[in-house]
Formats: sequence, C-alpha cells, structure tokens
Amino acid sequence: MAAYRFALAGNPNCGKTTLFNNLTGSNAHVGNWPGVTVERKEGKCKKVKENVTIIDLPGIYSLSPYSQEEIIARNFLSKEKPDVIINIVDATNIERNLYLTTQLLELGIPTIIALNMMDEVKLRGDSIDAASLEKQLGVPVVPITATKNQGIKELLERALSLDHKHERAIKTALERTKLEAPVKALSELLQKDNYPNPLYNAVKLLERDEKAIEELNMSPAMTASVNKIVAQAEGAEGDLESMIADLRYKYISEAIEKHVKKGRKEGDLTFSDKVDKIVTNRYLGIPIFILIMYAVFQISLGPVAALIADPFAEFTGETIPGWVATFLETVGASDTVTGLVIDGIFAGIGSVLGFLPLVVILMLCLSILEDVGYMARIAFVMDRVFRRFGLSGKAFVPLLMGYGCGVPAIMATRTLEDDRSRKLAITLMPFMSCGARIPVYAVFAGAFFASNQGLVTFSIYGLGILVAMLSCIILNKTVFKGEAPPFVMELPPYRLPSLKSVMMHTWEKARGYVVKVGTILLSMSVVIWVLQTFDFSFHMVGDAADSIFGSIGKLIAPIFTWNGFGVINGTGEVHWQVGAALLTGLIAKEAVVSTLGILYINEGTEELTNALSTALHGYFSPLAAFSVMVFVLLYAPCFAAIATAKKELGSWKWTLFTVAYQCGIAWTISLLVYQVGRLLGIGL
Repeated sequence: MAAYRFALAGNPNCGKTTLFNNLTGSNAHVGNWPGVTVERKEGKCKKVKENVTIIDLPGIYSLSPYSQEEIIARNFLSKEKPDVIINIVDATNIERNLYLTTQLLELGIPTIIALNMMDEVKLRGDSIDAASLEKQLGVPVVPITATKNQGIKELLERALSLDHKHERAIKTALERTKLEAPVKALSELLQKDNYPNPLYNAVKLLERDEKAIEELNMSPAMTASVNKIVAQAEGAEGDLESMIADLRYKYISEAIEKHVKKGRKEGDLTFSDKVDKIVTNRYLGIPIFILIMYAVFQISLGPVAALIADPFAEFTGETIPGWVATFLETVGASDTVTGLVIDGIFAGIGSVLGFLPLVVILMLCLSILEDVGYMARIAFVMDRVFRRFGLSGKAFVPLLMGYGCGVPAIMATRTLEDDRSRKLAITLMPFMSCGARIPVYAVFAGAFFASNQGLVTFSIYGLGILVAMLSCIILNKTVFKGEAPPFVMELPPYRLPSLKSVMMHTWEKARGYVVKVGTILLSMSVVIWVLQTFDFSFHMVGDAADSIFGSIGKLIAPIFTWNGFGVINGTGEVHWQVGAALLTGLIAKEAVVSTLGILYINEGTEELTNALSTALHGYFSPLAAFSVMVFVLLYAPCFAAIATAKKELGSWKWTLFTVAYQCGIAWTISLLVYQVGRLLGIGL
C-alpha cells in the first residue's frame, strides 16, 4: 500500500490543530523539529484505509523567513516535499488567510484548500462560492467545519485523488502583472540548470530573500544572470518585495469580490465584537479576568472538586496500599521489601497521584477558556499592563502556557521577536505556577486552610503574577534595559468549545501527569526511600535524621530558619525534611509532596500513617505552611525546564543568572511573608 504524507499549513487560529486532532485522534507523535525546540506533531490518519501520515506545521502568516516557525514550515515544504499540502483557511477571515495560500501555490506541490469554520460563515449571513474560487485558484477548494466533522470525508477523498505524478498548471497572484515576465525568465533559468522549485525560488530571488539565495548556492555565472534580471525589474518597478505583497493582496481582493458575499453591512458589530466591548474594556478587562480565574480555582480546588478528589485520594493512598500490604504479608515478603513498597513507593507516588482529579479539573477549565477564544483576549488586555513593565502582550502567551508546563512555555518564547524580551520572559516563567505545583498547594492548603482552599490557592497564583510584574520593573531598569516591541495580535471569534478538542487537550495533560508519576516519581520514591533508610556507610538507620537524606537536609534547613520552616513548629529542632523535599523538587515539583509523604508517613506513629495532611500539623504553623507554598511557587523550575532554558538562552551564564534570581526572589518573598505575618500575629 502506498504511503502518503499530508502537510497541514495555515495561519495561527485557523483551526489547524482541531483538524489535526480530528484526522489523527490520539494517534499522534509529538517531538521537536530537527535542531530546534519548536514542537512537531505528526500522526496516522484514522479516517481513511490508506496509509496517510499527517504532519502539522507551525501556524504561519507567510513563507518569509521572519520567525522560527516560518523557517521550519518553508524548509519542510520546499525540501521534504510532502505529497499534498492541505491549506487550512479560516473562512471568516479569508482575505488575510489567502495571502499564505498565494505563496503555497508557487511551491508546485499538489495543494487542496480546506475552507474551515463554514458554520460561522453561515451564522454571519455570509456565503462563499467554493466552486468558482476553485476555478480561479486552480486547486480544489473544500468547505469544512473541523469542530463538527463536516466536509472532512470529501476533503480526504479529494486530497487522495490529486494527481501526484504530473505537474499541474500553476496559477499565481503574479500572472498578468508587470512582474510576470521577470518571474518567467528567472523560472526558466532555474529550471534549465535543474534548481529545485523554480517558480517559488524565482519569486524569492525577486524579493532578494537572503536565506533562499544562500540555499540555492548559485554559481558566479548563474548569480550574474539572476542579478541582471532582478536589477532590470527593480529599475523599472522599484521595491519588488513591497510590490509583490501588494500584487498578492490585489489578487486576493479581486477573488473575494467575485466569490464572497457579505451578509451584513459594513460597520455592523458581530457577536464577538459586542462581547469584546465588555471583556477587553480598558477598565473592566482585568477585573473580569480576575473574577474568571477566581471561579476557575474555586471549581478546581474547592468543595465541588473535593467530592471527586477525596474518594480518589483515599483509594490511591489507602485502599490500594492496603491491598498490596496484605498481599506482601501473605506471600511472606521481608520487612525491607514491605518497607520499600509501602513506605517508599506508595507513600511517594500515592500522595501525588491522589491529586490527579484536581489537575484534570483545572486543565479542563483552562482548555475551555482557550477553546472559547477568551485567552487571546487576555493577551490583548494584558498588553496595556505588560507594556508599563517593559514587555509586550505577546509575552503573555508563553507566560500563560507556563501554567501548564514550563518546558513548552519556554520553547514558546521563540515567538518573541527580540532577544531582550525572550530572556526576560524566560526569567519570569517559573513565577507562572506550572501544573506540577498543584499537589503542593493542594496538600498544604487542604491541611491548613480547608475552608478557604480555593481562595488561598488563588492568592498564590495572584502573588506569582505580582512578583513577575515587580521583577519586570527591576530587571527592565537593570539587566534587560530597553523598550517593549510593538504588539499586534488577531483576536479569533468566540466559539463554542469543541468537546473533542477540550477532552483531548485535558487527556494529554492528565496522561503526562500519570506518566511522570509512573516514571520519574516512581524511581525517585525508591531512591528517596533508600537515602532516608541508610547512612553513608549503607547501614540501616533507626532514625531518618541520621540517614544520607537527613544529613543533606540538615545542611539545607538552616537557610529557611527565618522563613518559618527551617525548624519544627514550636521547637528549636532542625526541620531537615522540608529542605530535602525542596531539593527533590528541582527534579520534579510533584516530588516535593512525594518526598514529604515518604519522610513524614514513615515516622511510625499511627496518626501519621493516616494522611500526609494530618502529619503536616506536627511540623508547620499555618503561616509557615503558606511560606512554604510561596517558596515552591517562586523558586527555580525543574531540571527539564532549566535545560530547555539553557538551550533557548544559548548560555550557561544567563541560565545560571535566571536560576539564581528565581531562588533569591523565592527566599526573599517567602521570608517577608513569614516575618510580616509573624509581626502581625497572623497564622501562628
């Protein structure tokens, strides 16, 4: 059976990811493009019997080499030549989307246009004559609605029936224009010497695209011939790059005038426009955002979530370990094996796995907000705030991703045009609390602030944003001096969230959480149990304080004496456990909870074996517990995020600076919270 590769290409917010998920389901492989950290997705199409691989290219506006995403997309298309390009076009914003289409057609690769979001076009009262548009563009045009699975079957059938063997008659935006002659001359010249993609490269030569010229590696004689043709065209027409862009838009405008009929008058407000008058209002935008996020945390960490989370935590933390303990006793397992399995593995991963429902509910809420289109509005609203602190609203997008996981969020800083903004955003990233920190907040807030768990957690997230803003002021006036770049962003229309898309996104996050528990935290639980069971001579110890881990913890603990958790609550005894747990948190933030579970629940007293939250009361005051939460919020991210930051920053100097700054800020703010609270007599 023949194997096909279909590349999905389109603008950001055109529904490309929705179509990819529709075609591949959960059968997708996620990695990085070779040599860069921009995410690459590909998967097998589940909608047809043929062997079709779908490659999801980064969202781009053009094939000009202005961003990492555009370079990746054009390199893949021009060099690897997929069998078919499926160009997803947002039918509600067809004029802007077709600009990329005019460039894709010049590549000479069989192309089919998927006019997406046709349901919204109808709701607006608009209409698009796909058949006549197809005749003008010279490629198949198929109306679809990816969220409702409409038109997908026809799209795939026509994509598979495209002629892959014979070159089609390419229609371009530059035909019958003043540039038709030089484009034709350059194309013939390139084709004569067997250069790839003659039409595409001919246009790039007229634009004096340096990257394309470098890749062609032309001989001196060829270069002279090309320069002669380009110079003649420039002498007659002037700036060719601007002229080519103008000709593309003129071609698109004429096509839209012929084939697109608007159902509403010029100036009429859409539903999205009316809603935006409220949610992006200069004065109401931020208060509305705060209220929405407060509601999200009340839902995901409040009494409603507890109805699901508590039974699940009991099952994973008590029922399953009970079954395993009974089984081990039945088979006559040794005390060492039983201790490793129950006090090591289950005390570690069970205490973290129990918070899975909270993570799922939070990610579900955020996925819905993103699918609706609200998150893009927040980037727009926050631009006014960010600009005062030296960042543009565009930085909000990767910072927002930081609430999920710091690794892809740091990768996403590549979308920021200037080096200063990227470094600043990466430095601030850990202050946007990642999902891995949720178990820490949940266990401490649940133990000490049960009646206000959602509010306390919300305040932690709010503190992270406040510290990020204050850090912007400090760093912008010292280390990262400069002005914020201009911010232009397209706001997608509000849409009903796609159940499939939301559930798939939530499933990916939940699966990632479970995989981390079953791999990193499982192995760490074993290592931690060994470290707190044996001393440096590998003799089993009776008191964990004398173990390898205890010795390391005692070295770290004094650092946090003024922060309220360097000594045990109400005593002068060194509190080594929490320092050791924070150290393991550099490997994975969930490990803070799993480490505390192993260290506290393994103390041997009956009440400590019931629940970690019960055990914490013997070591922390409410104020000290909040101080721990603040430190966990702000200190350096996990090693995976630090490694990603090193790759993006390209320097150990800057990487170590960001880690040192983050840890320093965490220690300082945690200290201030505890000492000010102590002076005020709060939570002692």
